[in-house]
Amino acid sequence: MAFIDCHFFSDSLGVSSSMYVILPQVARSQIGMHAAERGGKHPTLYLLHGLSDDHTIWLRRTSIERYASALGLAVVMPAVNRSFYADMPNGQKYWQFISEELPRLAQSFFPLSDKREDNFVAGLSMGGYGAMKLGLTCHERFAAAASLSGVMDAAWAVNGHPSGEFQWLLNGKTSLEGTGLDLFHLAGELASSKVRQPKLYQCCGTEDFLYNANIRFRDHCRELGLELTYEEEPGTHDWGYWDAKIQQVLKWLPLTESK
Repeated sequence: MAFIDCHFFSDSLGVSSSMYVILPQVARSQIGMHAAERGGKHPTLYLLHGLSDDHTIWLRRTSIERYASALGLAVVMPAVNRSFYADMPNGQKYWQFISEELPRLAQSFFPLSDKREDNFVAGLSMGGYGAMKLGLTCHERFAAAASLSGVMDAAWAVNGHPSGEFQWLLNGKTSLEGTGLDLFHLAGELASSKVRQPKLYQCCGTEDFLYNANIRFRDHCRELGLELTYEEEPGTHDWGYWDAKIQQVLKWLPLTESK
């Protein structure tokens, strides 16, 4: 795999931003790495970080580079700060950035496929929320979305976070329910539409403080008839769990066969 530390200007944010990118490389003599050969532009996983981390964390805490190499999969890991993948009242449009600008820029910088069947998104905690939001909203561009220990109920950020810093998500509203920030609402909108639905994956450890909200979202999706793969086992909100589950996510992705 090739590793790129990419710095660029974002019009959506009005500032310079960063992303880590790993790209498939077939190296015949590299020890300890198996690289799949696909040819053409690369299928891509947009891999999102959680609330207290940044774009470097997946490479620092997991073996995502080794896992992705065996699949011939490119991985794009952007920095979004503590934005909850939402447009902020101060003018920084993180939702526009992650849903529109970032894929367009990444595909212009690197040989990444723009085909729906080759694009996927996953994330943990806050990034699990962002990934599911992208899958439910941008279903015409993503074939699959996966949430690992995700913040499935955005009301937790507003009402349950001890610092109270996320009141800005309300942006003048009294509740997030029924808005574009509400995953339960977005799931209902997707289920009632006639669009091509993405595959959805959700997992959460049974000792995680977000477990109950994950169960409610799972049940909601099942009631709606959405194609959701759900997994749970003992685990907390930690990197041992996420390193194991991202390997499951990669096995679950609807990747076409490599050469």
